[in-house]
Amino acid sequence: MGRWEPNARERLQHAAMTLFLERDYAEVTVAEIAERAGVTKRTFFNHFTDKREVLFAGAQAFEDGVVRHLAETDDELEAIEAAVTALTRAGADLLSNYVEYARLRRTVIAASPELHERDLIKMSALATAITEGLAARREPGRTAAFAAQTAVIVFTAAYDDWAEDTTADFGALMRRSLESLRKAVHPLSATAAGDQA
Repeated sequence: MGRWEPNARERLQHAAMTLFLERDYAEVTVAEIAERAGVTKRTFFNHFTDKREVLFAGAQAFEDGVVRHLAETDDELEAIEAAVTALTRAGADLLSNYVEYARLRRTVIAASPELHERDLIKMSALATAITEGLAARREPGRTAAFAAQTAVIVFTAAYDDWAEDTTADFGALMRRSLESLRKAVHPLSATAAGDQA
């Protein structure tokens, strides 16, 4: 099949996900993914650096979107609110492209220590990018870092909820996740905040 076959990227993602679910991720080769997708190994490497990246292909675009939305947030927002707002907007932009694979992707990552480690690395990189974005808003270093790490935790919980029900409103899931975290950290202030809303 030709190198520039239409929709090769999507076919590769579908083939990889199918194979990862049929067999253990570690047992699947790039050659098998390419063969299942009906393309060459060269075509695979035109789209992905390795088989792990099939599952993390949108990570950089997502991070870029978060940074962009963070720069656009109201300067009056507290650091955590700004970070959560940016993650919510970027998530809404990107997640619609992953409805079909959200739960399957999570299943594959959870079953593989290698993929779980890659996921943690991606989330750490995201937190670093948010920290830098908050610092650019003149947030103190420690405040920026705490807010960024916390916002990523909020996002991860909301994403897990969304993967269970991709018809749910992602913004509402983010707000619920943030409120749950606030209750866990400081129950009385979370209750007061809820009463004021």
